Formats: sequence, C-alpha cells, structure tokens
Amino acid sequence: MNWKNDVTRLLNIEYPIIQAPMYGVTTSEMVKAASRANCLGSLPLGDLPADKCIEAIIATKKLVDRTFAVNIFVNTIPELTEDLKEKYTSVKKFIEHLAGHHNLEINLPKIEEIRTKNYHDQIDAIISEGCKILSFTFGNLDKQSIDKLKSNGTILIGTCTSVNEAIILEKSGIDIICVQGVEAGGHRGSFAEENIPEIGGLSLLSKVYDCTNVPLIYAGGIYNARTLMATQTLGAQGFQIGSLFLGSSESALKEFEKQRLRNLDEADIVLTKSFSGRYARGIRNTFTDSTELAQQILPYPYQNKLTNELRKIAKENNNVDFVSIWTGQSINEYSEKSTFEIIKKLIKAVDNNL
Repeated sequence: MNWKNDVTRLLNIEYPIIQAPMYGVTTSEMVKAASRANCLGSLPLGDLPADKCIEAIIATKKLVDRTFAVNIFVNTIPELTEDLKEKYTSVKKFIEHLAGHHNLEINLPKIEEIRTKNYHDQIDAIISEGCKILSFTFGNLDKQSIDKLKSNGTILIGTCTSVNEAIILEKSGIDIICVQGVEAGGHRGSFAEENIPEIGGLSLLSKVYDCTNVPLIYAGGIYNARTLMATQTLGAQGFQIGSLFLGSSESALKEFEKQRLRNLDEADIVLTKSFSGRYARGIRNTFTDSTELAQQILPYPYQNKLTNELRKIAKENNNVDFVSIWTGQSINEYSEKSTFEIIKKLIKAVDNNL
C-alpha cells in the first residue's frame, strides 16, 4: 500500500494513522509511542482551563520530539436557568442515592461550584505553546478563532457525523475533516446534543467523499488491516484509531477496566448520555442503565462535571459499575502491548494485505 498522500504531507508524517485523542485514556506516553511509529499522536485537552492545557502540552513536549496534535471541545454552554438549577439538584440527589446504595460514598459538587468556560482561552494557550495541529469536536470553531489559528500556521482538523456538518466545516476553511461513524467509541462528535446523526461509518464516508474536496480522515471501527483498507477504498486518506489502544501499556485505564474490555460481548456496548450529557459509545453498567431509565441526565457539560467525582471514586475502588469505559463496536483483543507495537503490527498487516 502506498501510504503517501495529502494527509501525510499536511501533517508531516510517514503513515496517515492518527492516534485518537481519548480524554481520560490517552497519556503523553501514548502520544510519544504513536509519534515514534511515524504517525500522528494526539493530546486530548477537552475543556481543560488554559493553564492546565499549557501544563499538559509542556509535559508532552518533554517526551515527544516531533509535532503532535492537540484536541479540544468546541460545544456551546447551556444557559444556567432556574429550571436547570432545579434539575441539577434532582440529578445530584439521584446519583448520590444510587452510589450510596452500591456502597460508594460520594460528595458531589453543588451547582455554584461548577465552572464552565468556552474554548477561546484554550486557543490562546495552544498558540502560545506553538502547537501547529489542532483537532476539535462537538461543533465548529468560530471565524475569529479560525482566522487567528490560520494566521499562526495551524492545521485544523474538524469532526463531522453527517454530510451537512462536513459541508459546514469545508466552507469554514477547515483543512482536514475527520468523518466519525456511529460505531466509533467515545463521544459522538455531532454539532448538536439531541437528535444526533446515527449514520454507519462507511455509508457516511462515501457520501462525504462525494460532497467535499478536502482530505478525509475516517474514525470508527478500524481495528485491523481489512477495516483500514475498506475505508481507504471509500475515500479516506487518514485513519483515526482509538479503541485498539485501550488495553495498551500507555493507556490510562486501570487493570480492572482493561479486564472488563477483554471480556466484552457485543450486547455490552451502547450509546449513552448518562455520564456526560452527550451521547458516547461505551460499556453499559449499573450507572448507565439506572440513569437512562430514570432520565436523570443534565445537558453537557453539567452532567459531565457532576459525575466527575463519582467516576474518580469508582475508579479508586475498582468498581466497574460506576466508571465510563468508552469503546467502539469493533471488539478486539485490547492488546497490552505498546501503542508503538500495535501500530507497527497494523502497518505490516496492511502492507502484506492481511
């Protein structure tokens, strides 16, 4: 397979494989491993405050001697109305009661303690640290941010989950579009929180290829040579991979979470808003089932902020029923080897048409 294309040239990499920016899973060591394999490492910044973004970037720079991408969330923040405050109190009580019933002692934050920010301070931090590749999800950057980043020579990678979203990104001047199929693990990159597109990845990729003229990265269900080559046939020049690295030695998941992954059945994987308020694909458990049934879910990012402490305490107690383990529909062996070794094995398989 000829790996050289527009994506490798734009991103200055040998292989157009992008290590997915999985917040809570990706570590600086994982970014280093992907970069060492001559692919693109991606550092997730999520909605971190600007100072924390700078800390994470500096820590990664100490390990990685080549350009890596940073990834942020660009969602809008819902207005904190009286109705939302009342709903927050209700959801907080529900989660605390549910956790207590399962022997988890938690003290969740009050609404007054929740801090939310838009992404503009992150943009300034990213520019100040000289980051030259920015990917983003949950919407599109505003024109002012796009112009500012472009004037600083930053390559922009936007995420779409529909043809319409792809067209919006292209018209905005985004350099590369990441097409995310519904089978992808983690959060849906949809612009909207409700009535999200649930389009199969291969169908979506083919349609976006027909409707746009920018290089495409595909994300969702790539776990071996055959799935990667199938997406190339349909127009992908880049291949974003995440779930394949969940069990790797660089993954931030704890061993009990990795063991849960290695005992998966396809019926265990669902789309749920329970942990964050936005749809994400991962492993169903007591929390997802109970919260979805009771409809005790706040809009993002309030649900996400509220459940942070729950997930932290559950992880400390090795409690698989109250942690969010995101993974896609393509179940694999979740190898414990290095991300570097996993990537090199995939590249070899593609080159040998396995």
